[in-house]
Amino acid sequence: MPWVVGIDEAGYGPNLGPLVQAAVPLRLPAGDPSGWEVLKSHVRRAHEKDDGRLLIDDSKKVYPRDGLGALERGVRAALILLDPTVGDLFRKTALPGVREELAAESWHDPAELAPVAATHETVLAAFTALSVGLGAAGAGFGPAVASVVPAPRFNRICDKFGSKGAVLARGLVELIPAALDAMKQDREPVVILCDKQGGRNYYAALVQQAFPDGWVVAERESAAESRYRVEQLDRTVTVAFRPRADGDSVAVALASMLCKYLREVCMRQFNRFWATHVPGIMPTAGYPGDARRFYAEIRPAMTKLGFSEDQVWRKR
Repeated sequence: MPWVVGIDEAGYGPNLGPLVQAAVPLRLPAGDPSGWEVLKSHVRRAHEKDDGRLLIDDSKKVYPRDGLGALERGVRAALILLDPTVGDLFRKTALPGVREELAAESWHDPAELAPVAATHETVLAAFTALSVGLGAAGAGFGPAVASVVPAPRFNRICDKFGSKGAVLARGLVELIPAALDAMKQDREPVVILCDKQGGRNYYAALVQQAFPDGWVVAERESAAESRYRVEQLDRTVTVAFRPRADGDSVAVALASMLCKYLREVCMRQFNRFWATHVPGIMPTAGYPGDARRFYAEIRPAMTKLGFSEDQVWRKR
């Protein structure tokens, strides 16, 4: 039975708040590399009727229409994230070092109780139903891993490499081996499926960084797909980059939801922190335009608290 590892990101464009990337492994029966057909009795997409199946789709389709609660139910139920605090959430998903980065952020509150928008009862019910469905379908999600990059780390990487694209690349190089390590109990074939980054078609050098002990062979490099085979490993590994990959794969769609969910949990805490120092301030999603409004309003409080610009504002 092959594995598909879906990788996506949320928060690449904002000036405030963290960038989040995540990898979600999904073990599937042979014959359905997307997972949508195998799981259709248990998982629905955003355009389908709400009939009790768990909603999993591109976060850009889920969040604007169904809100944070829908993201939370899908992510927590599918990935068995049932612990009671935000700190537990990041402990179970974050790459090594991320918790330390978050702990340094004044706005981060690991003790906040979770779920933050859904209810424990609805998450538990969704988890129970999906677990039965996955077992019947011969499928299963593996441990997810996430990279969370707050503003200070984001700015350090940009300063070092001169491009915010380097932040995405670095995250990808860290996530791929971490996701494979989480599945080291077997040696079955793995397809790693990612959204294209910035419209590029050539990723061989990037993939090679993620597999220093392997040999990367380009099978196809085009606008429709850039696909690589990694040889000299103890399992068959393929890495593919596609535009709108979340529509091609349940794993990528859930990775998209996990990224957005983790970022929104962070932004809730970010906004709550600054509201205690600037009473009445309207919350922000951190995207250009409104981010400048928010940043201008918190500048006096930043000065008072001793925050530098690099600690809050992402340069690129």
